[in-house]
Formats: sequence, C-alpha cells, structure tokens
Amino acid sequence: MSDKIKITFPDSSVKEFDPAITGMQIAEGISRGLAKNALAISVNGDVWDLSRPIKTDASIKILTWENEEGKSTYWHSSAHVMAEAIESVFPGTKFGIGPPIENGFYYDIDMGDHSLTSEDLKVLEEKMSEFTKRDVPFQRREVSWDEAVAYFKKKGDPYKLELLEEFKGQQISMYHQGSFTDLCYGPHIPSTGKIKNIKLLSIAGAYWRGSEKNKMLQRIYGITFPTKQELDDYLFRLEEAKRRDHRKLGTELELFMLSPKIGGGLPVWLPKGTIVRRKLEEFIKAELIKRGYTEVITPHIGNLNLYRTSGHYPYYAESQFAPIKVEEEEYILKPMNCPHHHQIYSNQPRSYRDLPVRLAEFGTVYRYEQSGELSGLSRVRGFTQDDAHIYCTHEQLKSELINAIELTQLVFTTFDMPVKTRLSFRDPNKMEKYAGAPEMWDQAEKEIKEVADAIGLDYFIGIGEAAFYGPKYDFIVKDALGRQWQLGTVQVDYVMPERFQLEYVGPDGQKHRPVIIHRAPFGSMERFLSILIEHYAGEFPLWLAPVQAVVLPITDAQIEYARKVVDELKNSGLRIELDARNEKIGYKIREHEVKKTPYMLVIGEKERQGNSVSVRQHKKGDLGVMSIEEVTKKLSAENSVHFKTT
Repeated sequence: MSDKIKITFPDSSVKEFDPAITGMQIAEGISRGLAKNALAISVNGDVWDLSRPIKTDASIKILTWENEEGKSTYWHSSAHVMAEAIESVFPGTKFGIGPPIENGFYYDIDMGDHSLTSEDLKVLEEKMSEFTKRDVPFQRREVSWDEAVAYFKKKGDPYKLELLEEFKGQQISMYHQGSFTDLCYGPHIPSTGKIKNIKLLSIAGAYWRGSEKNKMLQRIYGITFPTKQELDDYLFRLEEAKRRDHRKLGTELELFMLSPKIGGGLPVWLPKGTIVRRKLEEFIKAELIKRGYTEVITPHIGNLNLYRTSGHYPYYAESQFAPIKVEEEEYILKPMNCPHHHQIYSNQPRSYRDLPVRLAEFGTVYRYEQSGELSGLSRVRGFTQDDAHIYCTHEQLKSELINAIELTQLVFTTFDMPVKTRLSFRDPNKMEKYAGAPEMWDQAEKEIKEVADAIGLDYFIGIGEAAFYGPKYDFIVKDALGRQWQLGTVQVDYVMPERFQLEYVGPDGQKHRPVIIHRAPFGSMERFLSILIEHYAGEFPLWLAPVQAVVLPITDAQIEYARKVVDELKNSGLRIELDARNEKIGYKIREHEVKKTPYMLVIGEKERQGNSVSVRQHKKGDLGVMSIEEVTKKLSAENSVHFKTT
C-alpha cells in the first residue's frame, strides 16, 4: 500500500508526493520562476502558506500576484509589516484588526492620546522599507488558547484578548516576523522581502468592531506592489478617482444634495440630477414595455407580518428601521419591494395561461446604515430600485432568465461598462443560513448554470454569495478607471412562492407553485448614478446631460435673437438654457466648460444677422458657424443615439 499522497493540479493532472510536502517544494519542482513568484497556495479551495505541509490528497493551485488570492495574501502580509513598524515607532500601541481589502490593507490601532499625522505616515513608510529589506520569514505557530491569552495579557493588548474570547478552548494560530507577533489565521507570503513599493495612503477613524458603542480607533490605509510602475499607476488612478468623486461632482454640477436637516443618507435630487435620473428611467421603461412588463406602485411602509412571512424580519432586523405602532398593528419602512409584489400576484386567481406575470416598479426602500458607513449616493438609507418580479411556470423559467440577463447586459453595454458575471451559490457548509429545502437549491443552481452555459455567459462561481432565499446572477462591471462594481442582479427563487402560498392553476386543473425571478438591472438608482457620474467624470453623453447646450449672447443686442434660438431648440425636444448674464464671453465659456455643458452656442452680431450660431463643443472647442437647422439636426441625431446592441 502506497504511503504517497495524490496532488491534483489545475490542468487536472495528478502526481504523487511524499506526505507533508509543502507548496514551496511543489513550486520549486515545477520551475525556478514559479517558486520565485509564488505567494501562497490554494489547497482544496483554502489558501495556505507555502511552508505549510500538505498531509493528504488535495487539489492545489500555486498563487502568484496574478491571482486575486495572491494579491490578498501579499497585502495581508503587508499589514503585518505595517503593524511591526507602528510598534517600533510608537511603542505601547494596541492593535485591533489588520485585514487585506480590495485594494491594499489597513490596521485599526489604539494610540491613546496621539493622533497620527501625514508626517507620521512617512516615518512609518520608511520603517516598513527598512524591515522588508531584512527579508525575514513569516512564521506560523499553533498554540493553545491559554498560551495565546497569556501572551497578549503580558503584552497588554485588550483587543486581541477580546477576539480570543470567541475561540475559547480552540487551537490558536499566531504569526511572527521580525520583532512582531500577531494573532492571525493567515495565510502569509514566504518572507517580508517580497513586499516592495510601499505607500501609506490615509488615516481614518473606525469604531472597534464597527459598533458606535465601542471606542473610536485610528485606521491606517496602505498599499504595496511588486513593481514601482504598478504603484505609480495606482496612485494616478487614485488621483483620478478623487477628481471624479461623485460627491464632489454632484455638488459642482448641482445634481443632488444631502442635508442634515433632512437626515443622513437621504439624498435629495436637484432639478439637474432629476433629469439624469428620469432619462435613465425612461431608458429602462422603454425596454420593459418591449419585454412585456406591467408597472405597479406600492407604499413606502408595510405591515411587519409581511416581512415575518418573507423571513426578512427578524433575521435582518439590524439593517431595518425599527417598527412603528399604528393602533394595534406594527409597520415598518419598506426594506424591499418583493413582499408587496407577491401580494399583487396573489390578489386574483392565476392560470397558467396568465403566466408569466412581470411586475415592475421603481420602488423606494429603506435600510438602516450606521452614520459612519454613509457615503454620498453609494451608501444611503433611502434608495430606489428598478425592481421587477417575474412569476412563471417551471417550463418558462429558462427563457425568462435569458430575457432578464439580456436586459441587464443591454444596460451595461449602453454605458460602455465591460461586465463579468458571478453565479452566486450557497455555501454547502453553512446551510443554516438559507431558507428552503436543499433539493430546491440543487434545482435552482443547476438551472442557473445551464442557462449561463447555453448563452455563453462569461462567469465564475461565488460560493456563499447567494441570498438567503435563492441563488443568483450578480453582474460585476468595470468603470473607466478599471474599478469593479457589483450592480445588477437576476435571482431564481423557489422559497417565497412557498412562504406566501403563491399559486396558479395548471393545464391539469390542479394548483401549482410559480417560480419567481427577482431582477434589477440598475440595482439601486442612487448607487448606479454614483458609479455613472464617476465613470463619465460628470461628462454625460448628450442624451443624459441635464443641460445639452447653453446659448451665450455676447452683448445685450443679441439677447432677443438668443431667446428665439433657445425656443426653437427646445421645441425640437432638446434641453437648452440661456446665459444672458452681463459677463465677458470668455468668462462664460470657461464657466460652462467647468460645468461640463456638452455644447455652447455663441451668438455675436454676425451670427444674429446670419440667423446662425457659433458652435463650441466641450473639450473640443470651436466647431464653426452653423445654421439653426444644422445645429438642431446635429444635436437631435446625437441625442437619439444611446441604445447599443448586446
């Protein structure tokens, strides 16, 4: 009997090795280059240190900087080096948590009365560089819970002791590099020398464990890269992101406002922002009509029992506003539209001949977010979803899924956003998180994957990303800066028809359960607008621009003619403004460039007498003199070209 273990590689090839072989030894056996670039190893889907022994048969993948898990491990290790530098420069600092994030890492720390400055960050960067040049290994050590507690008691770190309380009696892993030891599950890269090109980015406040009841800690954000070019490119994108920040542009372009007198996280759409939002609604409504949807409107509150039936309450009570009592009943601000739509479906008897029923609504919902998590339009307490629920027979499910996916993809191709798709499935190891019978989930996940394969969808599978009542397609788009955002969703639901006892009469005369598809191409209108503003840097395509052109008379002598031009263009369905202020024309042109107005129509005496305008385009400058008819034709043609094929 062989005492070897079988290792399966990503290409499905299988090789035998001695037990306790490490990931680094496997990488070295493949090539010297791979061993040099290896950061961690995936073992049966879990990410391990390269030095950790593999003792049983396993499927593995060597992870490098090219893999997301490799980047995450690199940044996790960078956080530990930053903590070592902090402890060296500021002895006595208490440490919270220091995880990797989507771009870089952070560490939450308690420095007592000392408030960090930008100068402190420079000192810490230098200290980190000093430590990484020593190129010491990250060493994992497993200890008893008592030993870990004794270590952090001696060190005097209350935050680590609090974390340890959750693992009482368990074996604990700790990591050590240089002079620093941390409570950590791992994994980490082989040694500190791989960490280069360090930049500590910012300082923020963060409540310990995200609770306002706890102490406010200082959070240091940082990032590291293997090459200087990657760091330079990232810092450039960061500056560009600041320039495009939707909160800044939203104010400058007069799109929306947030007022503490109204309430945090409750955005107000100003006239120009309302135009942009309404144009998006018109865009999607035109498609809904083509695809057989019926529009409905539901109230902003609902009986609490409705959400007890759906299961959203009390399980998600922390993200919902507290119930309010009305006479003898309890009501809640609507956290989602689904239960209201289910009531509309069940309001009348349904036959298989009636299906599919497609109900659509721009429904405003309310979620409780802590004040520290609110951010412009991207994280709010009140937002509107372009929501729809499709009630169909099982036989109609696949064609309806394809229809919903095509609509979602149309949205993203129209806005020039490359998209990839995540098939969000349940975590089979945490079935207590999900409602419904396992066989329902098996069927729904199978159908979602079959449709994705049938239409050639570019997808990957995300285990544990499903909603509690069904698997879904999550669409992840990339904006002009290469940032990824999860936006639209299409979800299969076998659970809610059971909970709400939804029925239709089939051709056999018997009652059956419909299948529900939840879909929202934009997701949240607020969040989508926040991304769209930054994607376009506020320079919307003409069909979305709140003001498409501004007419600029040079002197008062041209104002009467300018008004006629404005009226004529408005009568053609264009959004035109007149700027008749007593300012120099150069000043007005510069101001409208800053406002990102797509076109400026300048009128001097020559243009007035010639029944024409001098046309300037944002960023492109002078396009020459055109007749009113030519300008109308040009702008109208550009205004109508916004639908793109998938």
